[in-house]
Amino acid sequence: MACGKTTFGRALARATGRRLIDLDFFIEQRFHRTIPQIFTERGEEGFRRLETAMLQEVGEFDDVIIACGGGTPCFGDNLDYMLGRGTVLFLEASEGRIIERIIANSSRRPLMAGKKPDEIAEAVGEGLAARMPFYRRAHICFNGDRLEDRRQIDDTVRTFLEAHPELA
Repeated sequence: MACGKTTFGRALARATGRRLIDLDFFIEQRFHRTIPQIFTERGEEGFRRLETAMLQEVGEFDDVIIACGGGTPCFGDNLDYMLGRGTVLFLEASEGRIIERIIANSSRRPLMAGKKPDEIAEAVGEGLAARMPFYRRAHICFNGDRLEDRRQIDDTVRTFLEAHPELA
């Protein structure tokens, strides 16, 4: 959560000529509901079932970059499915950077909405600890701390593609 997946994904898609699919946006468009509304109506378990189905749908598309929600690889067999379909990137950001980004935009994050900064920090620490075993299974781990402005984004994408020319 808040590591920069969508920001980095958009820039990477632009640089490589691929199409970005933001899984949360895809779900919102398909069901005409925001992610927070879906969470409220279906609960987290209901949302995760829906998310899995949509991941498997977009996972069949060719020549795309898919930006998943932070919890996507941690439920069911989603990570195994992702690892079998293409290159999985864990865009890692420091805990401090994640907390800053969530505080700046907590209303779009159903698991963080209404929390105070210290509660967000605690939730981020616990969430990262629980999710890290999943994230570390990605094919590539890459730092997403420097995505705060256009220059940083462009530099980060360039550095990534220099390190992974096979993905260009």
